Parts: sequence; C-alpha cells; structure tokens
Amino acid sequence: MSRAAVVGGVGMIPFTKPRETAGYEVMGERAARAALADAGVDYAAVQQAYVGWVYGDSTAGQAALYGLGQTGIPIVNVNNNCSTGSSALFLARQAVESGAVECALALGFEQMANGALAMGFSDRTSPMARFDDATDALQDRDPAAPFAAQYFGGAGREHMERFGTSRATFAKIAVKARAHAAHNPYAVFRDAVTEEQVLASPQIYGPLTRLMCCPPTCGAAAALVCSEEFARRHGIDASVRLRAQVMTTDFPSTFESGDMRRVVGYDLTAAAAQQVYEAAGVGPLDIPVVELHDCFATNELLSYEALGLTPEGTGEKFVLDGDNTYGGRVVTNPSGGLLSKGHPLGATGLAQCAELVWQLRGTAGARQVEGATLALQHNLGLGGACVVSLYEKVAA
Repeated sequence: MSRAAVVGGVGMIPFTKPRETAGYEVMGERAARAALADAGVDYAAVQQAYVGWVYGDSTAGQAALYGLGQTGIPIVNVNNNCSTGSSALFLARQAVESGAVECALALGFEQMANGALAMGFSDRTSPMARFDDATDALQDRDPAAPFAAQYFGGAGREHMERFGTSRATFAKIAVKARAHAAHNPYAVFRDAVTEEQVLASPQIYGPLTRLMCCPPTCGAAAALVCSEEFARRHGIDASVRLRAQVMTTDFPSTFESGDMRRVVGYDLTAAAAQQVYEAAGVGPLDIPVVELHDCFATNELLSYEALGLTPEGTGEKFVLDGDNTYGGRVVTNPSGGLLSKGHPLGATGLAQCAELVWQLRGTAGARQVEGATLALQHNLGLGGACVVSLYEKVAA
C-alpha cells in the first residue's frame, strides 16, 4: 500500500428500538449525509462506496445512497454478519491506500425486527453449520434459547470453568456499559442498572441473563475515507488516520480445539490484533481507548484477553480492578458498546469508527478519554470474520 488513509468525516444517527425506526434507506441516507457534512464535501466527490447490511435485499446500498444522487460510481454491497460495517470500512481503506481512488464512502445500516437473531433461509445449508456441529459436540442445545446466546453463553461458561470467573463479573461489565452510555446521545439504553438487576433479569443461556445481551437495534453510521492529498485540497480534517487494519477469518482451531471460546472467534481476534500491533509497531499497553465487540457481556471479557489488553485467564481481575473504564488502564467501549448503545448489525463497525474518531479529535464530550492519540477497534462476525483497526491522531 502506497499512501495513508485518513478518516475525514464520520456520521451516525441515534440508534433505536425496532418499533421506533425509520426505513433502512432513510437511516442510511441520513448517516451518509452526516459523514459528508462532517468532512465538508458533497456526494459528488465520492468515487466509490461500500455499503454494509445483514438483513435486507440485494442492492439495498444503492437504495440508500440514491437519495444523495445518482452519480454512476461503483456501489458495492457488503454482508459479513456482525463485522459488516468494519468490512465496508476495510474495503474503502484498501481502495484509498492502493491508489485506486482518493475518496471512498463506507456506510452501514440495519433495520432489524424485534426478537433474537434468526437465519434468513430454511431451504439450504446454513453457513453456521460447522459452528453448530462444533458447538453440539461441546454443550447441550436449548431449543428455547437464541442461537447466538448459546454460542457466547457457552464461551462464557467455558471461561468460568477454566479460570474460576464469577457470573457477577459479567454483570459488572453490563453495569459499566450502561454507565458509559449515559453520556452518549446516540445510545438506546442510557439508564443505569445495578449488578443485582442484571443478575435478576431473565436467564437466557449459561451465565447470560437478558441484561448481558445486546438488544435488537436499528440505525446507521458512515465514514468518509480519503487520501491526505485529497483532504488537503478540500480542507478536510486529516487528524485521524487508519494506521493499521487487519481482517481475519476462521482457523482450524475454531472447529477442532474443543473450546467454545474459540468457536466464537477468540483466535480470529488474537491473530488480527497481533498483526495490527506488529504493523503499527505498538503494543496493547499503548492503547488508551478501545471499542470492542461486546455483543454479550461474556464476549467483552473474552475480547480483553484476545486483544492482549490483559493476559489470558485474567479478564476477571481486569474488571474487578477497574482497568476497563475511566481511571483504569484502558477505557473499553466509552460509547456504551453493543450492550447499551445497541447493535444494528451492519452499522456497528462504523459506529465504533465514529466514536473513536470523536475520541481522537477530542470532541467526545463527557465520554472523552483525555489525551488519547491511539484508539483500537474490534468488530467480530460469526461465520466468520474479525476486523481489528488501529487509529492514530497525527499532528496538523
């Protein structure tokens, strides 16, 4: 890759519960407009667009962007399960770094239905079949529990059995998420909860209760990625750069290790993070702020370890010591994360991007992590793909 990729503009809309949402095309257009306005450029300046969504029909990306105009540019629709938004960002960044374009738009949105995630087709082989087989060999299936909760609940239970982790520790993570989201006007759940309330909420699977699970959410977010030269010519804020970014997919260990933590992407995360650290010449102890994939409270704890923020088996101590929040070693999910900000699947990766850009610009308000010059993003999709991105603040 020959040149740096700048995140010159970000935008998102407040996330909502499904009954309160506008249509996907309205949400997508609003988020894209916000990113363009943040950069101070018109849609006509965009040379390619990558649009992510999970539940929708083909060319939904065009339906959202045509509200901005029909400029004839390539629009690529992206679907990579819960890592869809950052997969779109990955492609936009590659296009700019390679010199194929000077300016690309990454957009993600989701119009979700109430209730747990479900597969879209029942007349063909599920892309999760290998994961189901690996999971069925390790734990009992509960026909009443959502399939994703069974994966991540089982992974949390595995951590408890291996390292003596308490269920209350996962509850503390959910409480922290609400505390952070209280300062985020884009978040769905901004009211505080107690550890007792989290533990007393309905049991879902393994250690998971309802308040340890992310809610079905609708929303959209976008990022404008451009070269430094393009930013300079158009007066765009070029202070935030994508310093390193890696996408990984599954290894044999996902299916062969006999470890539910690995079924849900531990090794994808660890490999992507290590490659990012090596490419950037930094280590996990250099990172002051992280937006990570807390689809379930159990996965937040697993991700601390997979990202190298704390050694394997010490996630509980990391939480109990307060090292995952303000005043600790690294602020995790200052936005409130998927647990409280919400998780509109196609938008999540770009909402994480927006939060970290605001953090590095110093414009995150009451959520601000003071003095942050590096920020790490982790976006995971079962099936599977993981994207880890490192952002840096550069001198003007």
